[in-house]
Amino acid sequence: MKTRILLVDDDSYTRQLFKGLLREGAIELQTAVNTAEARRAFHSTDFNLVILDQRLPDGNGLDLFAEMRSERPRQMAILITGFAEVRDAVRAVREGLFDYLTKPFENLEELDAVIGKALEMDQAYREIVDLRETLDARPGHPVVISRSAAMEKLLLQVRQAAPLDTTVLIEGESGTGKEVIAKQVHALSKRAKGPLLELNCGALSESLLEATLFGYEKGAYTSAAKATPGYFEEADGGTLLLDEIADMSPKLQASLLRVLQEHTFARLGSTEQRPSDFRLICATNKSLEAEMKAGRFRSDLYYRINVVVMRVPALRERREDIVALALFFLDHFNRKFGKNAGPYTTEAITALETAAWPGNVRELQHAVERAVVSNVAGPVHAADFGTLSGSGGFQAAAFVDQLLPFREARERFEREYFANLLHSTGGNVSEAARLSGIARQNFYGHIERLGIVTKS
Repeated sequence: MKTRILLVDDDSYTRQLFKGLLREGAIELQTAVNTAEARRAFHSTDFNLVILDQRLPDGNGLDLFAEMRSERPRQMAILITGFAEVRDAVRAVREGLFDYLTKPFENLEELDAVIGKALEMDQAYREIVDLRETLDARPGHPVVISRSAAMEKLLLQVRQAAPLDTTVLIEGESGTGKEVIAKQVHALSKRAKGPLLELNCGALSESLLEATLFGYEKGAYTSAAKATPGYFEEADGGTLLLDEIADMSPKLQASLLRVLQEHTFARLGSTEQRPSDFRLICATNKSLEAEMKAGRFRSDLYYRINVVVMRVPALRERREDIVALALFFLDHFNRKFGKNAGPYTTEAITALETAAWPGNVRELQHAVERAVVSNVAGPVHAADFGTLSGSGGFQAAAFVDQLLPFREARERFEREYFANLLHSTGGNVSEAARLSGIARQNFYGHIERLGIVTKS
């Protein structure tokens, strides 16, 4: 499917410039010279991006954008403006315009990068719409958002291991989504129609965890008023997920090992052995190998469950997924709370992409939830997220509020933008350049001009 862009500008030189810039076969460029032509084109075609001049023969580009946005709230649009009109353009960005370009165009690579970023956002929004339709048709289906190589590698491992009915160990930092990967393994396995039971080993006392796993007979202990099956029994024919397995006590580690070896168990207060056929998935935010070497985890149990090991990458290792995840959560919480927050402003996107995210996907989810709760409707700004870890308090909109001269505001914006990018990548210029969409050589030129020192 071709990418469709609408360019609204009465200047023939600008139209020719964009035709040359967007000459790739995958892009279909349609032009209009005034608002009347633009309206007709907009009503007849679904455009991935609209680029419109601020001053048009029969109207104003910002007014036209407002019309388009009322019809398609998620329409990606870029404004072409002169230096004298920048303040209006920046404020329009805060109201939902994706970005603005100033004439004359000094750097075509940067111009191409802005367009590319807008198209990426449009693609991400469309993917979320498609995903929502899939979820509506298949309620309860596990969702994994993946655009990064790190996650694609993990999902390939999931697809290969899921049908094999072997024990799976999922490792990863807190908040990375280990339980989502476990659900994906179950959904793609031969046991998908069976139950999936989840239990956090670190959230229960030893006695309560034991009773929950094994079940108990009436009178097994003081409060056991009736016979109750445990998870080993109820997971028969399905999957049992033991989260934070490293927190299980030595006594229960030994008990679990016996169940895995013999495929039978006895309820508390009984000697009757009951068979159970369940698949075990374990998850941990600690290194089980390190726990074993430290004597806190049984070596025989470690080797019993260390069959297929999957590592869920931290969010900082899959930054390509941040915007897609943020869009998914935006859609989810809008539906949950009956709101219409969005789209994200460019400064909000920058804040998301440059934050450190020590709390991983869970922290991102909570940040988006805060943003939706604080908004009835309309664009989501960086300030709506609250304080993001490692973001350096980056808020481009503050420069506008201070009413600085354009060149000074732009320089300050760029300095913070590039500094935060480099901070988020640990000084890796190549990675920072990739995230910014700017060629590496030009990226070096920017940081040298701004006096930003990088690690050698």
